[in-house]
Amino acid sequence: MTDVVLLGIGLMLIFEGIMPFALPAVWRATLLKIANMTDRQIRIFGFCSLMAGLFICLMV
Repeated sequence: MTDVVLLGIGLMLIFEGIMPFALPAVWRATLLKIANMTDRQIRIFGFCSLMAGLFICLMV
């Protein structure tokens, strides 16, 4: 069980690191756009991401 959690964290870090490594200017511009979003918009985006992740996990 611990191995699966560590594998999941490792994969998340790999995916999270692809954008800043490959396209740092695009990544920076995206973060600036996110910083200008309202709390409600960020919550909706976060909820949709959470649901998509949950769905993927349930399908696997």
